[in-house]
Amino acid sequence: MAFPCLRILDTTTVTPSGPALPQSSIPLTFYDVWWLGFPPVERVFFYRLAPDADLPRLLSNLKGSLSTALRAFFPLAGNVRLTPGAASTRHDIFYAPGDGVPFTVAEYDGADLASHEPRQVADIAQLVPRLPGGGALLAVQATVLRQRRGLALGVTLQHAACDGAGSTNFLHTWAATCAGAELPAPPVIDRALIGDHQGLYDHYAKNMISSKELESVVKLPTDQLMATFTLSGGQLQSIKDAVAGQAVGRGQPPPRCSSLVAALGFIWCCHFRAKAGSALKAGGFGAEETYFSLAVDHRRWSKPPVPTAYLGNCIGPAICTAPKKELALAGASSLLTACAVIAAGIEKAVAAPEWETLMERIKEVAPTGVLSVAGSPRFLVYSLDFGFGRPVKVEIVSVARTGAVAVAECGALGTGLEMGISLPPAGMKAFQRCFTDALACLSSDQCN
Repeated sequence: MAFPCLRILDTTTVTPSGPALPQSSIPLTFYDVWWLGFPPVERVFFYRLAPDADLPRLLSNLKGSLSTALRAFFPLAGNVRLTPGAASTRHDIFYAPGDGVPFTVAEYDGADLASHEPRQVADIAQLVPRLPGGGALLAVQATVLRQRRGLALGVTLQHAACDGAGSTNFLHTWAATCAGAELPAPPVIDRALIGDHQGLYDHYAKNMISSKELESVVKLPTDQLMATFTLSGGQLQSIKDAVAGQAVGRGQPPPRCSSLVAALGFIWCCHFRAKAGSALKAGGFGAEETYFSLAVDHRRWSKPPVPTAYLGNCIGPAICTAPKKELALAGASSLLTACAVIAAGIEKAVAAPEWETLMERIKEVAPTGVLSVAGSPRFLVYSLDFGFGRPVKVEIVSVARTGAVAVAECGALGTGLEMGISLPPAGMKAFQRCFTDALACLSSDQCN
């Protein structure tokens, strides 16, 4: 697809550096296989460049350092496929000498997109590359931003290859290699670390969400917007205080409310109230429930523990349920409900994950419009310095298709958290209003 403000200059294939690596087949695990039906994860990192930046050298360094990083992360240069000669549901990542990652260089002459304000998703989406056919796992696009003398680095990754911890370890390795900085821990690629004593792989593979079931999830309205909302450290503390105060007032112990739980509970309330619309005003909720889902990293909880640098998926969802009529309440009451439910959902996912019924549970809640989370402040995406400074803005563009909330450490404030939201124009206005009203409530006596 051609965009009026984007010009593709070049596309090359970047292969792992050094002597040819041997052919490899890396089996997918039960953590990996259920991601095959989902859209890839699309991120874009916006950088400002010095007026005298040497663009040809900068682009050459990006390619060279990517090649070096791919030597350690070679599975990302491969392709996912059905394993030849195996059962019909078995997949692997196949790497052969000569495989590589498409690296596109482009030029963008449109408006500045590195902003927190609502922008058209269609404009931002042109800065991330599409995965080529044939099971490719990774693609990169470096787009020169002429009007503001910057660079947008777009990265598209098939989630079945690895989770956010694995993909951002790769990105940090690439950035450190390019900048000549200290490298993170090398990836651990051994998929035998993931046991499957319950036959979960076959169950998940046979019950994957179909393309028809995903259609409503990945359908993207033409007028879809994307905006970023921030919560400072002080605001997060106010949320925690309001939740604790409400719990004490009810004579119950407060939930374990970390900064992340506080932020997610706050956003869930705002998102629910924005989408509830007329039903909220009419009080039209009976026993209906609404759902929230976030990923729990099981590396440290596995027996035996899986290394932190494991390259693959090792996450499972914590699916949280709340009565709509409770989230519809104003003030700290809904915050307590949301934060308590999320905290309890995380604890349950860690202590007693229900792997056997996971796929059925996902299919059950997906049609209701579950709000999910992409990203994590632990990934430190705003520290990705390739030698020309840290990014001024980071977006997970793919949340526009999945409807998830993109979460990261706050790049603008230095403390706190930021959340990327994608909605149609009317929904975005409603969310902005709910977010502003909820912040005002925090600073008044109404939330205490």
